Amino acid sequence: MNDLAQKSGAQSGAGAGLPAHQLIYTELRELILFGEIAPGEAVTIQGLCTRLGAGMTPVREAIRRLISEGALEFQGNRRVCVPLLTPAKVAEIIFARQWLESHLALRAAERATPDDLRALAQIDSALDRAIDRGELHAYLQQNYLFHGKIYQIADAPILAEMAERLWLRFGPSLRVMIGRVGTQNQPDKHRALMDCIRTGDAEGAARAMREDMLQGMEHVRAMLERGAEP
Repeated sequence: MNDLAQKSGAQSGAGAGLPAHQLIYTELRELILFGEIAPGEAVTIQGLCTRLGAGMTPVREAIRRLISEGALEFQGNRRVCVPLLTPAKVAEIIFARQWLESHLALRAAERATPDDLRALAQIDSALDRAIDRGELHAYLQQNYLFHGKIYQIADAPILAEMAERLWLRFGPSLRVMIGRVGTQNQPDKHRALMDCIRTGDAEGAARAMREDMLQGMEHVRAMLERGAEP
């Protein structure tokens, strides 16, 4: 189960038994993932405790984990920030994601059940509604859920963990970019991907996933090359 799934489970009561430090880690991770803490924005540990309604110990543990994952940087004076991306770092992320996303989609196409396809279609419908309404947070969340479902279907936990960590690296900058250009200017290849899965075209699914990833990441790279990120 990925971290967003754990968060969703906790909200529905299924995660009530999770330890406090795991719940706080998941909440803070989600704030970073969906850009609620902007790239370069410094926040204090005490401020995060207040924001998350948590004690110092679980917040420190969550920060420690997220620093180790590259999602936060320690700035001293009890402050942390989300690292600023550079075009060079985005190029590295694109290089890694091209293979990871393609291979996970290929594996998913070989393993998907009709129930999996229905779940993907439901997520994609929620994504379309978010686009139509211009709901930025919902768009980011549903897009992430769609990719996460592909990772789950692929049944390759080590590769999925690698892909998830990359989301933490680029997610905040993705929020900045989409916030400027709007959700309706973000076409995706999700339907093409689902069509390929439905017909058993694993190579086509891999290609659609790669193209979907490149559309968003190249927009992020262009934004950074223009020096548009704060």
